[in-house]
Amino acid sequence: MISPAQTPLYEIKANLFKALAHPARIRILELLAAAPDTAAPVSYLLAETGLEASHLSQHLATLRRHGVVTSVRSANVVTYRLAHPKISELLAIARVFLLDTLAGSSEQLRIARGLPGGHLESAANPAAVAGPGGADQLDVPGQLDGAGQLGGAGQRGSAAP
Repeated sequence: MISPAQTPLYEIKANLFKALAHPARIRILELLAAAPDTAAPVSYLLAETGLEASHLSQHLATLRRHGVVTSVRSANVVTYRLAHPKISELLAIARVFLLDTLAGSSEQLRIARGLPGGHLESAANPAAVAGPGGADQLDVPGQLDGAGQLGGAGQRGSAAP
């Protein structure tokens, strides 16, 4: 049996990605990344995610257990913070990767646009999701236009609404 100190790095990475493998946890991390000082109280996370308190607590515990977030209690307020500044970069790189991948197929973009929540549309239009100070803005070619079509450089999608 291998001791924790001998665990191969690829297994540790896999566990990190398991911790990130839920849309609610990604949303929590994105909220923290956009917050001032990458920190926010639980009350803010509850309001922004719309999760029940018990579900939010479970997701935060998973992120804490994997060292992705830290928490500090002050009186009756618990504030969560990203454990490392590179977590924000990891989220931004994932967004760019996904948008670049989807930009290759206007059909995939059309389908993704129809998914509940409109998160892809917001991600494809960085001005719509910029946090305080514009920290969440990306320069992404091939953004969706107002009709949900892939725009720019003659890359118009031909999908019907």
